Amino acid sequence: MKLNPYLNFDGNCREAFEFYQKCLGGEMMIMTYGEMPADDNAEAGEGCAPPEAMAECAHLIAHVCLTFGDAVLMASDCPPGFYEAPAGTVCSLQIPDPVEGKAVFERLSEGGMVKMPFGPTVWAKGFAMFNDKFGIPWMVNSEGTSD
Repeated sequence: MKLNPYLNFDGNCREAFEFYQKCLGGEMMIMTYGEMPADDNAEAGEGCAPPEAMAECAHLIAHVCLTFGDAVLMASDCPPGFYEAPAGTVCSLQIPDPVEGKAVFERLSEGGMVKMPFGPTVWAKGFAMFNDKFGIPWMVNSEGTSD
């Protein structure tokens, strides 16, 4: 069993995931609301939304999946009026090599707010906490104690 984070954005999902792909590498699959098939049942209160509402969101991301290493990060833009800022969760990257961990931290935290810079801790050769420039909270952890 795997647990994969699913992030929500307020209209800037494409920009965020292009940034994440630049920082983390990997393959990205992306679909906009405009590329989704029409839902003929939406008028009856079933399905995603009526066609006129979907047209308003056509340029927004309905689903994106970034696969890098053995990790999967997914997200979408929320329809207008449905976005809620992240609270109480963190995307945590486990990177065994502290040199690579520090490099990933530096790339992902660029333009964001660093809460704890990458450095050794009691439990890790390297650890950092930050919010990226899109407001998503992250931790980078390189396990193992310093020798």
